[in-house]
Amino acid sequence: MTVFLGLVIQSTLGVDIRIAGVHPDLMLLLPIAAGIAGGPEEGALVGFLAGLSADLLLPTPFGLSALVYSLVGFAVGASTGSLAREFWWLSILVAVAASAVAVVTYAVLGAVLGESQFLHLDLVAMIAVVAAFNAVLANGTVRVVRWALTPGSSDRRGASTLGPGW
Repeated sequence: MTVFLGLVIQSTLGVDIRIAGVHPDLMLLLPIAAGIAGGPEEGALVGFLAGLSADLLLPTPFGLSALVYSLVGFAVGASTGSLAREFWWLSILVAVAASAVAVVTYAVLGAVLGESQFLHLDLVAMIAVVAAFNAVLANGTVRVVRWALTPGSSDRRGASTLGPGW
């Protein structure tokens, strides 16, 4: 559900925001937050789902976002451990670094797959815009993803009160 909400926000509000010709990649923030909140497996799974969802809207090689987001989600979860859960400011730093790595990885893999224009785009502007937006939204997104990943969170959302099968 969180991935769907992220996709709706990205495809409605995110595409209207442009700074230096670049729009933020809010879907990238989901696997980063999942890696921080749930570890490497959750980060990779959310990264795959978020990337696959984002690929439905992009005119780029299908699966490229899913691959990059999975790698980033796994790497964030494996490298941060419980440190990012203990220090609120570390989530911001991780979001900036992981966003920068993801943008560069996406461009390099896209070029390898025949999309050479990915390396000719203004990568510095792309890194700056994506990393800045993800830094601002990092702590809130980590909280939302942590809530969504928490066992029994469906009880808090009221899903269990609808009866079996709902």
